[in-house]
Parts: sequence; C-alpha cells; structure tokens
Amino acid sequence: MRIFAYFYREPLLENDLQIAINNLKIEQVYYDLGARYELEKLFRESEKSPPNYLVIRQLPELGDTPEIVKYNYHKLINLGIKILILENQKLTDLDEIEFLENKINIDINDPQVLETIGKNQRHLSLQKGQALRRIKALPPPGKAPYGYRRGKDCYLIDRSTAPIIKDFFEQFLLFGSLRGAVNYLAKRYGKKISVSTGSRWLKNPVYRGDLKYKNNEIISNTHVAIISREEAAQIDRLLGRNRKLSSKTASAKHSLVGLVSCQKCHQSMIINHVTQRNKKKEYLYIRPQNCPLQPSCKAIPYQEVLEKTIDYICENFPKKVNSFDPKQIESYKNKIQAQITEKQDIINQLPSLIQSNILDQQTAQLRQYNLNIEMSQLRSKLEQLPPENLKNIAEAVSLPRFWQDLSEAERRFYFREFIRQIYIEQTSKVEWNLDINFIV
Repeated sequence: MRIFAYFYREPLLENDLQIAINNLKIEQVYYDLGARYELEKLFRESEKSPPNYLVIRQLPELGDTPEIVKYNYHKLINLGIKILILENQKLTDLDEIEFLENKINIDINDPQVLETIGKNQRHLSLQKGQALRRIKALPPPGKAPYGYRRGKDCYLIDRSTAPIIKDFFEQFLLFGSLRGAVNYLAKRYGKKISVSTGSRWLKNPVYRGDLKYKNNEIISNTHVAIISREEAAQIDRLLGRNRKLSSKTASAKHSLVGLVSCQKCHQSMIINHVTQRNKKKEYLYIRPQNCPLQPSCKAIPYQEVLEKTIDYICENFPKKVNSFDPKQIESYKNKIQAQITEKQDIINQLPSLIQSNILDQQTAQLRQYNLNIEMSQLRSKLEQLPPENLKNIAEAVSLPRFWQDLSEAERRFYFREFIRQIYIEQTSKVEWNLDINFIV
C-alpha cells in the first residue's frame, strides 16, 4: 500500500504547516508554497506509478477556483487514487485507512460541495488581500483612529482632533492619572470618553507612529506620531506602576496612597481623614488596612510620613543611582542598535535581489515585513531601558526644594516613577522607621 500526501501553504497567511498525520506512514510528500508546481509534479509521477491514497488537508488546496478543484479531483480519481481529507478525518495508522475506505468518496459534483469550496476560497482571497496590505505596511481596513484621518498609503494627522489627543497624553504624563486625563478632556473640550477608551488610547501603537494588526504584529514608523518615543516609554512605565494598584489608588488625591505598607502586619496602609466638631481643619493619618494584630498597629500622621519619605529619597536615591553602571546599558544598547542596522541593511539589499531575479516581488515584500517586525521588537527593548540622564534626574530629586514646589498630584507622579514600595516599621507606640524599595 502506497500513500502520498500533498500540502499547499499560503505564505502570506501561514508561517508553519501544522499537519496531524501522526503515525501515518507516507511514502512521498509534496509541498507547495504560494504556487502549485509540486501538484503538477504529483500528477506527472502518479501517471507513471499512482499511489493507493493521497492525503490532503482540505479540498480547496487543489486549486484556486471551484472549477479547478473539481478538475484536479477528477484527475486524481481517474488515476485510481483514493483521497483522504484531514479536515474531515483524523488518521493515526494504516488500519484506519481500511476502515474509512467507504467514507472517503466525496461527490465533487454536488452544488453544495462546490459552493462550500467557493466560500472558502473567497474568504481566503479576502485574507490574502488584507495580508498584502499588512506586508506593504498599509493601514488596516476601517475608520482611522481618533486624531488621524486616512491618507492614500498611511494615516495622516487630523489637525482638528490631534491636539485633543496630544493634550490627553500630556495630562496623563503630568499627573499619572487615567481618570484625571479623561475628566480633563470632558471639561476642557467637551470630549466625553470612557476610562476603557482612554486606556486603549494610551496603549495604542498608532499614536507612537506604529501600526498594529490583528495578529498582534507591530510595524514601526509607518506614519507621523502624535507622541514621542520617550513619552511612550514613560507612559508604559506609568501604566505598569498603576497596574499594580487598585483603580481608586491609581488616581488618588494623596501622593502616598497605594505605596505604603506596614512591615509589622504586612497590610497596605490607607489614608484616614479626621475632623473636629465645628472646626474646618482636617487631619490626615495613615494606618494599616484590616490589621490582624492585637493591639492593632497605630495610625501615623500623614504629613510626617510624607516628610520622612522625601528626606529618605534625598539622602538615599542618589546613592542607589551611583551604583547604576551606564556603560553596561550603553553596551547593551549598542548591541541592539547593531542588530537593527544589520536588518535594515538586508532590507536595503532587497531591491537589487528582485532586479537580479533572485527573489520575486512577493517573497521580497514578505521578507521585508518580517524584518520590520523584528526591528520593531528590538526598538521596543531600547525604549524600556533606563533613561541615559538618570544621574541628572537623581541630582534634581535629591533637593528638598524640588519636592516642596510640587503639588500632591505631581509628587504622586514622581513617587510612582521611582518608588516600588514604602515600608513602615513601628518600633513603639510613638516611634517608627521608614524604608523604601526604589525602582532602578
């Protein structure tokens, strides 16, 4: 018993050919990539010595139209070959072939069968069209994102709405609050959006000058960006910090909310507002939430914790940064940049390879697309590196005057930029120590 297999792969849509033939012993396998040269070879060799069975994934792989599929199917059947379709059957060994002999015949002349093949191929053609747009780094179908309008080959800045988007990002960067930025748009421009929409704006690569497709592949520098790479990296850091906080503390009024925990009872600490009867003055205290200890850990005046936090940063953050070796980062950065340059050089060589008939147009476009994706991933690594001027930043934040001139919202932004966690250890009813885990 002789078994052949024929598999067709569309290079624009499939990266790897996943075929579940398991223990099936196949004598000869024919693979086609984008054209059907191997199918013609299969016909020629089968005319001389046909196999008993031919394994295929699905009928539409036998041609580009229902008529061609029907013609090729009859051609194989007339050679005495039984066709096994993996789409409909799971074959694991030769015994099952004998069992399925009466189930492998398909009435290719049935109008419903031909209609199903036609639908499959029309869907495939639509997918190929979208894939071609993707390979050419053209915008995906649909309405342009807010802040842009559709151009011939790329998104163009919409001068009426782009300033609103830009202002939204600046508000988030300034205060680190998504809800605050959303409320700002409603108050300043009358532009009402949901928090989830604002979150999608912050994460959307399109505002960074990149295109993201449904397969989550990103192509960089396809159009004019609304925010810079530095701003985008800072937004990603802020989103990462806020993700670890509850939705309420992420935009809380007070700068220490969500950052402080008790070293003794291991509970996060919250802000308590205390007022006296008939008096407008308000007192703020920070205390552990749901402390399990008896007696429970005491509340501490918020202002004292804030002052000690600033003192600790001024004294210890520069020391922490001094241990940071910029040469290692620079070496790593140069290594990534060299990889980007190498891939760009390959892209620059593709036109000459097309002219020399070494590559056809479609293969070259596919190669360029994959290289662009790899470069986008490398650039993303570069953007996540610590800023080169980290030591200069440390010098600025080590000055007490720097913190005194900030509002609570501005302090909240800087605290979350540098601080992972603040720990308070109560040594007695009135004494306590503070320790900070920095993000460097």
